[in-house]
Formats: sequence, structure tokens, C-alpha cells
Amino acid sequence: MKIYHHISDFLSVQNAIVTIGTFDGIHLGHQAILKKMVDEARQIGGETVVITFHPHPRLVLHIDSPNLKLISDQKKKIERFRDFGIDNLIIVKFTKEFSQLSSDEFIRDVVVSKIKPYKLIVGYDHHFGKNRTGNFKRLYELGNQFNFKVERVDLQDVENIAVSSTKIRAALESGDVKNANKLLGYQYSISGKVVHGNEIGRTIGFPTANIDTLPEYKIISVSGVFACRVEWRGEHFDGMGNIGYRPTVADGQLTIEVHIFDFDQFIYDDEICISFIDRIRNEKKFENIEALRQQLISDKKQVREILALYHTQKEQDNPN
Repeated sequence: MKIYHHISDFLSVQNAIVTIGTFDGIHLGHQAILKKMVDEARQIGGETVVITFHPHPRLVLHIDSPNLKLISDQKKKIERFRDFGIDNLIIVKFTKEFSQLSSDEFIRDVVVSKIKPYKLIVGYDHHFGKNRTGNFKRLYELGNQFNFKVERVDLQDVENIAVSSTKIRAALESGDVKNANKLLGYQYSISGKVVHGNEIGRTIGFPTANIDTLPEYKIISVSGVFACRVEWRGEHFDGMGNIGYRPTVADGQLTIEVHIFDFDQFIYDDEICISFIDRIRNEKKFENIEALRQQLISDKKQVREILALYHTQKEQDNPN
């Protein structure tokens, strides 16, 4: 995948199949667009082109920006575009000046002038341009004017729940990781470098890998204990994660840590990725360290049962 950080650097391609959006989380709705693009590009011998924005427009325009938390960081988003087979990714620096482009100016001066699309594929509720005044009807009219095709992908739903980044954020913030994962189409994950903690877990038989504090605006799921999968250097392990303030040891610092099952490698300063499968309980304060240890023994048993079911389901879904 070719990545462009300035649209002026983009070299036009034959039969460009294009989409535009912020794509926070690249959930099932976004995935339907990307799959459609890749299929059509293959059929006509074209290339796919994704135009996305960084930072998130709401941060620049100060629309609920103090409360805005994103599902995925920029690195993870780029990885997912690559996984879906996108040929070209254009990351437009979103500024207040850029936000003043009208919908017509954006299509004419950016999309048509720089990319020369054969077809533009968008989501069911796509809006664009200054104050998001551009809509599918106007896009269709501009397609006729500038000689490109336009297609809208239908709303995606899971168990009668419409898929949207807003619903996924709400599910994560309430701790409903399981349903967030259904809407995402994959497990919500947090990546970070392993750093030294207070090592209390090691003294009671539950050593944990602590990861760096998350980047600003990255969602942190509600505090609690989770069944997890952990990726380290391309290998995958089961584990039990915790997000919270560790009230029993009263250090008051937000931590993201995971006890990796059947694992004894030295991984300080390495990056790991923690994928959250399900949440088993709230974080709570115990009378003493021994009470905490007994709870962790019980938690670990429950997490192993959850992950055993998870692996069985995966094997049934992917028999080959």
C-alpha cells in the first residue's frame, strides 16, 4: 500500500475507485465499503484510493473535542487499510483552513483535480465539505458534472443494531466489549510498550505486563477485568487483563496490564497488543493482598473458560 501525507504527491492511477472518510475503528460498515472497492478495482483493472483525515475533524473544529475518544489510533487504522488490500492511502492534514472548503470545492479541487476518480463509493450517511453540507444527492450531481460514477453502500447492521462508530464508542465506554466487538467485526485492542510496574502481581503469582499510558483521545474501556488475547512478536497468547486504578494497592495511577498465561519471556520495552474478548467483572477494592490473590485465582478460572469457548467458536467458524 502506498501512503501519501500530501495529496499533491499523489500520482493519478488508472480507473481509481475512491472513498472518503475518517474511518474511526474501520468497523463493519467501513469494511463493506472497502470490500466493495477492492472487488470493483479488480474487475476493471483499477486501483483503490482511500482519502482520510488526521487529526480527526472534530478535534480541529472543537466539536465535543474534550470528550472525544477514538476507537483506533492512526497506526492501527493504517494497518487495517493495508490488511483490506487498499492500494493507495491519502492522509489529508485536517486544518481549519481545509474545513472551509465547500462541498463542491472539495470534490472539484481535491478529488477530481488530484485523483481523477472513475468511481466514488461512500457510506449510506456520507456528508462532506464545509459544515458537512454535501450529501449523496449532491455527490451524484457532481458525478454527472465531472464524469465519475457514484455508489452508496447500504447501512450495515448486526442483530438489528445499526453499525456506527458512535454506537461502538458507547459500548466500549460502558464496558460492553463483547457487543462492541460484534459491531467492529474484530476484537477491540490496545497496543503499547511494556513498562515496569510496581510488581505486586509477581509476588502473589500473577505477574503482569504493564503498557504505557494510551495516546490522548484513544478510548479506554471502562475499568474492570477482561478475558484477553495478547500478541507479542507475531505470537498469540491467552491472558487476563485489567484496566483501572488498582484500589487495593492504592497507587491511584491508571494502569493497563495483562497477566499472560503460560508465559515467562522478558518483554520490557517490547510492544504488545491486547485484544479484549469479554469483561468479567468490575474493578474493586479488597481488604488485603491475600483476598485479591484469591479473587484472581477465581478470575483466571473464569477467563480460561471464556477463552476455551472463544477458541472452539473460532475453530467452528474456520474449519480449515
